[in-house]
Amino acid sequence: MASRLNPYISFAGDAKQALEFYKEVFGGDLTVHTFGEFGSETPPGYGDKIMHGMLETSSGFTLMGADNPPGMERTPGNNIAVSLSGDDADELRGYWDKLSDGATVSVPLEKQMWGDVFGMCTDKFGITWMVNIVER
Repeated sequence: MASRLNPYISFAGDAKQALEFYKEVFGGDLTVHTFGEFGSETPPGYGDKIMHGMLETSSGFTLMGADNPPGMERTPGNNIAVSLSGDDADELRGYWDKLSDGATVSVPLEKQMWGDVFGMCTDKFGITWMVNIVER
């Protein structure tokens, strides 16, 4: 899988409805995973909320989104991050190393409960980046 760069939008509890709307607009294939799918680590009241959703269209568009988890700040207008993802660990770790230099790291780049290596930081220019390395 080649690395990809795309927007990642956080929602205030209505990610499923929003992603279904964008599917109606752009077409394509939508996959969603709820917090509840991951069992014991589900925050209270979040069992049916979207932990990760991805819309891929035949035009080559990729849009990702999720409901904002508890404890993470969400400000309308500032609720979009840039996502880098793929399976080339060396390439993606290289991007992470450069992006996180001088950044505020909110999630260290490490193995997560869904099985991939993931990290999130806000760079020195105020842009939030998410890096997800698919583990096979």
